[in-house]
Amino acid sequence: MYDWAASAMQTTVIVAVFPIYFVKVAGAGLAESGATQRLAAINTVALVVVALISPVLGAVSDYQGTRKRFLAAFMLVGVAAVAGLFFVQRGDLELGSWLFALALIGVAGSYVFYEALLPHLARDGEIDRISTAGYALGYVGGGLLLALNLAWIQKPAWFGLPSGPGLDEAAATLPARLAFLSVAVWWAAFSIPLFRRVPEPPGIRRTDQPAGEHPVRAAFGRLRETFRELRGYRQAFLMLLAFLIYNDGIQTIIKMATAYGTELGIDQGALIGAILLVQFVGIPCSFLFGMLAGRIGAKPALFFGLLAYALISVLGYYMKTATHFYVLAGLVGMVQGGTQALSRSLFASMIPQPKSGEFFGFFSVFEKFAGIFGPLIFAGTIAATGSSRNAILSVIGFFAVGAAILARVDPEEGRRQARAAEAGAPSP
Repeated sequence: MYDWAASAMQTTVIVAVFPIYFVKVAGAGLAESGATQRLAAINTVALVVVALISPVLGAVSDYQGTRKRFLAAFMLVGVAAVAGLFFVQRGDLELGSWLFALALIGVAGSYVFYEALLPHLARDGEIDRISTAGYALGYVGGGLLLALNLAWIQKPAWFGLPSGPGLDEAAATLPARLAFLSVAVWWAAFSIPLFRRVPEPPGIRRTDQPAGEHPVRAAFGRLRETFRELRGYRQAFLMLLAFLIYNDGIQTIIKMATAYGTELGIDQGALIGAILLVQFVGIPCSFLFGMLAGRIGAKPALFFGLLAYALISVLGYYMKTATHFYVLAGLVGMVQGGTQALSRSLFASMIPQPKSGEFFGFFSVFEKFAGIFGPLIFAGTIAATGSSRNAILSVIGFFAVGAAILARVDPEEGRRQARAAEAGAPSP
């Protein structure tokens, strides 16, 4: 249910409605491409903050048994920031920037502790099923609220909201601002089952840890140990590195697509409708991608997904109309969920199961780092060339480098190492 709750933040605020609102309203006074560049920079700064603090806070929460408390703290920061977006009006660039950054930190930080609960709740053989079920529920929950948001933005009169010509600025932006408020309510309300029903796992203490050791010092000790051990599993570590790079490209396309489309003059309704298309195409295509992996293997299926993303970037460079944007949205929906799900399952197959909790902690950290450099290069390319079209082409580099590293991964060797470790053989 937390996937259902927080995915509304991902779809309405990060991907669909707020990027358009930021470019057209909050950043209305900026020169062409200026608001898009600012949005890319905010994404970078917020994710840097989360990537720097989450490993330490994650280890502290393991040590103290306070994962739900940290989750609640980040969630409340995010909910408050999203609710605050209701007050962003034309030209409120700084207010919109700060609130959006806090919202990003809130949702990304909460996912660190949310994902840390999974190994403690799922029995053997359940972790993939529960994880993918959460992913699917996220698509559905985020898609449902986005559909409702789209309805009252496009047809405000149906909901008794101000409509028609001659509206003042506050009335004209009210439907979009109510969409942000609805996300805050949705996120908070559907998080309640997690806090009421999911037990807090106990803290974990190293056997060699002195009694009374400070939690932060203990956290750094555990991080060093886990990272050193993970590097010994060469194939899993290479997979993690490849994922860090190509997922940066994926996250950049997700976060910058609507801002780029807005800059090109594509209608707001068409942009949000295309994002909605991604949500519902993604549900069946994620399962189809899994079937493809069952036939040809996860690694070849991942190469297919990365090739599709490179094609999406090229087509994005030539995009001019809403029809083009819908075509691109359909392509993204076909490969987005499957590529990310197969990355997780391929990594999981190459690590020893008794260490899955610790190793997936690092997977979560690498997932947060993915998305930092793409928007940074996107913003830098706009600054250097003055064109968002050139920036969309720059993302191809992430798919090319990630694929090159993925090509060096030997899944069978990785699985042999992991199974040998599980059987008690000397660790690599």
